[in-house]
Amino acid sequence: MNKELNSFYLNSMDHEDGCGISVARINFKKNNFPDAHRDEGHTFHILEKGTVDLEIDFKQYRICAPSVIYMHPAQVHRIIHFEDITICSLSVKDENLDPDSIRLLEDITPTEPLVLTAEKSNTLFNVFEICLNFSVQKNNKLHDVLLRHSCNTVVAFVISQFLDQHKPEAALSRSETITKAFRRLLEKNHRMTKSPGEYADQLHISTAYLNECVKNTTGVPVSRHIRDRIILEAKRRLYHTDRSVKEIAFELGFDDYPYFSRLFKRATGMSALSFRNKNRD
Repeated sequence: MNKELNSFYLNSMDHEDGCGISVARINFKKNNFPDAHRDEGHTFHILEKGTVDLEIDFKQYRICAPSVIYMHPAQVHRIIHFEDITICSLSVKDENLDPDSIRLLEDITPTEPLVLTAEKSNTLFNVFEICLNFSVQKNNKLHDVLLRHSCNTVVAFVISQFLDQHKPEAALSRSETITKAFRRLLEKNHRMTKSPGEYADQLHISTAYLNECVKNTTGVPVSRHIRDRIILEAKRRLYHTDRSVKEIAFELGFDDYPYFSRLFKRATGMSALSFRNKNRD
């Protein structure tokens, strides 16, 4: 993630001794959370007790314990309200995650908060407790190794729970497989790649076939997915930074500022400045 682009609203999560891992179990009784922000690492919040109203990328959720919330470093989120909650939190930077976990997290992003069964929540809390215990053993000569491996165990278990909500890779149709590959490319390249044809070329298929697969799987064409991803990123930057609309347009790969303005208005029904003013009131 480009920290320069996100410095206005990046939460460092107080990672352990600069090692890129933060582990905590906290009871909150007052609304003392930070304003809307992105986290520096991949963040996992296990809601152990209580109810919380959370907004992730302008979509609101009411979450009741026991649940787990995963937020990718690119996702902007904020707490709206909660009632006496206990949260087990883990934040991990890319360099501490297993490569397979990073790939799987990219595949499931964005994902909605997941309600856990009693059995699954007990397993997750037990695994997290091991991770938390290792985090405070600062005098252990293998502290960093134990912490990193235990964190990856927590992450792997959480991923497994989210994957249970998805079809296994082998069960995906050809259209679903292509759509999944397209979404991976879109997440990585949306700032610079705007054309359906460019994505089709990267996937070594025709533009018509890419559009057919994506529309069959999701109900909307490739161009709509591209536009929606750009607009989401524009909304994030309009809301959470003080950059001008022209600067944001340039950051998102638009040399033609008026075109970007028209695109935003067609997609949202209001100008970029109106969106910023409305959502900051």
